[in-house]
Amino acid sequence: MNWYLAVIKNYVGFSGRARRQEFWMFFLFNAIIEAVLYAVDSAIGSPILVGIYGLAVLLPYLAVAIRRLHDTGRSGWWLLIALTCVGYIALLVFWATEGEAAENSYGANPKLAPAPAV
Repeated sequence: MNWYLAVIKNYVGFSGRARRQEFWMFFLFNAIIEAVLYAVDSAIGSPILVGIYGLAVLLPYLAVAIRRLHDTGRSGWWLLIALTCVGYIALLVFWATEGEAAENSYGANPKLAPAPAV
């Protein structure tokens, strides 16, 4: 849960690098929350809660996705390939790839930093 809250607190931090664990834990908690909200929305017959939550986490999702691309040595502009049919598959591969061990142009290796304490 600390990883999720750390991403939410750094919701407009588009610079720097994000480790795989930070990205995928945010992705996991996001999916769980959306599933619960979808169930509640189905019960009340309105998709309003999922829509509001989706808008609320749009910027944190974009920020952590771009920082994850930075960790692999790619620019955040690579996120635009998700607009193509097969581009999202390439992004999944990039996000699952091990980050660069050394410091790159986007910052120091985030694995060397301590885990977020929220």
